[in-house]
Amino acid sequence: MTAHGEGVRDDGPRDADETAAQPRPAEGITVPEPQDRARSIPEAAVARLAVYLRVLSGLAEQEVHTVSSEELASAAGVNSAKLRKDLSYIGSYGTRGVGYEVAVLIGQIERTLGLTQQHRVAVIGIGNLGHALANYGGFPNRGFPVAALFDLDPDLMGVPVGGIPVDHVDDIPRVCAERDITIGAIATPAKGAQDVCDRLVQAGVRCVLNFAPVVLQVPEEVEVRKVDLAVEMQILSFHVARRSQEPQESGDPGDGVDGTPQSKTRDVNAGADPVDGMVVRS
Repeated sequence: MTAHGEGVRDDGPRDADETAAQPRPAEGITVPEPQDRARSIPEAAVARLAVYLRVLSGLAEQEVHTVSSEELASAAGVNSAKLRKDLSYIGSYGTRGVGYEVAVLIGQIERTLGLTQQHRVAVIGIGNLGHALANYGGFPNRGFPVAALFDLDPDLMGVPVGGIPVDHVDDIPRVCAERDITIGAIATPAKGAQDVCDRLVQAGVRCVLNFAPVVLQVPEEVEVRKVDLAVEMQILSFHVARRSQEPQESGDPGDGVDGTPQSKTRDVNAGADPVDGMVVRS
């Protein structure tokens, strides 16, 4: 069985279960390099690729070797057409009658998301949320081990959390450089977040995950992902309030316009538009 991950995309995505083989590029047509394709992927599709990777990793752990577009789409909470479109961005179209090879697709998505390189995480702000982040097993299991912790509280200095001793925020530049930190997770109060971010940038960190309720000002080369849990609660409240005002139609409340049952669970990382997710780019 052969999976075709590097085919040429011409006029749109192909159905994974209808494509027998990858087409060869016509004479004079240049096949985009993987890095060029990655630059052209919409941010919302990147978020969904991460969800597909999570699902595929679970399938691999269960020793599932192939998966159809319909099965993968259902498990990821999207429709199969959107999934095929997303996977076409990375040059993966599947095989007719088989679908996608799980191991091959995992490799393609990991390369696209930059997961073939080592990442090490620093958590700044060791309160309740910082403790939870430091002890979260999902980070190392997915290739993002927490390697440094920082706080201002003198009582926390040297105290191990999740097996890692806490350092003072003044030591961010030195410790991050020594431990090759590539991602900083800011879990401080709002008033201290910008100073912490500046120290991370000074240390050469170019990826910041911001849990503080503030928009950070960063240089152009620094990427920021903002996670505001209160905002997510407010969005949920809006949807609940809207549904309570909708007139009850015949049939099940969860049925779509075509009578197909709709999922009640929405994964914000699988959502289509950046405005629906948790992204803030300063």
